[in-house]
Order: sequence, then structure tokens, then C-alpha cells
Amino acid sequence: MSRIGQVPVPIPDGVNVDIAGQQVTAKGKLGEMSAVLMPEVEVLQEEQQIVVRPRQDTLRARQMWGTARTVVNNLVIGVAEGFKKDLEINGVGYRAQVKGKNLVLQLGFSHDVEYPIPEGIKIQCADQTHISIEGANRQLVGQVAAEIRGYRPPEPYKGKGVKYADEQILRKEGKKK
Repeated sequence: MSRIGQVPVPIPDGVNVDIAGQQVTAKGKLGEMSAVLMPEVEVLQEEQQIVVRPRQDTLRARQMWGTARTVVNNLVIGVAEGFKKDLEINGVGYRAQVKGKNLVLQLGFSHDVEYPIPEGIKIQCADQTHISIEGANRQLVGQVAAEIRGYRPPEPYKGKGVKYADEQILRKEGKKK
């Protein structure tokens, strides 16, 4: 029994949801997104909420039940509020700035790293060591944050590198004499 799947997805004001078979489309102030769900689940709209149920009582249907509910919830939240990830850059000489449609990172390499900003993603640098990634698609926001972090992940001795704002770096003790 899926505990996540049992919870209905509330539809906030200003969001329109259309269900056509297995395709769910959500329209809101941040745009329009759609997803095609698995055939093992059925999606129904009841008043101001969306309910996801399994079609049969099979293992695969129960597995996809919670997954489908989460996908629908991410669609609705994405077009209503959007998603945001914050990154921090630690290290001497490490900095970031947005130039046109690229994010330019100086991460201690012999060259600057230029990351092209994908369509539907907004990147802001409040200062040279903080990056804010915003967008309606939760998967894309997380993927962009992971790719930027992947250029120079934080190292455990001094903590230098790109890390998530809420990430805790386990520090190691250096060499002893």
C-alpha cells in the first residue's frame, strides 16, 4: 500500500490541469508542462484535487502508484511556484558570473568553465560565490545543479569546490608529523 500514492494532489488557484487518458497537462503562471504516466495507474480529477490509483493489485502497479503521484505533484508545483536550488562556491579565486546565456565559472583550472544555460532555467549570481538555479521542471533544475557541482565537487580537507547550500561536508584531518 503506497502511503504517498494515497494522498491526493491539491490544485492551487491559478493552475489548470487537463487529463487526457494517461497524459496530464498543467498550466500555470510559470508556463505549461505535461507528462505521460504509466499504464498501470489511473488519474482522476475530483473537485480541486487529483487522485492517482492503481488499475490492478499487482506489484508493478503498486510501485508506479507513488511514482505517478509524485510526477503529477511536481507538475502542479512546478507551474505554480517553481523549484529552486542554491549552490555555494568555496575556495580562493573561485567565482561565478552570468554572461549572456552562459554561466562562467572560475574553479582553479587553467581556463574558465562556460556552462550554457538550458531553456527554461534561470540562473542568478547574487555575488561571486552564490549561484541560484530556478525553473518549473524539478528534474531539470536538479540536473543543472548536479552538472555545475560536478565541475569541482567539494574536497574533504579544506572544503574547496562547489557545494549545495544545505550540504554538509565531512571534513578529514590532514597529515600529522
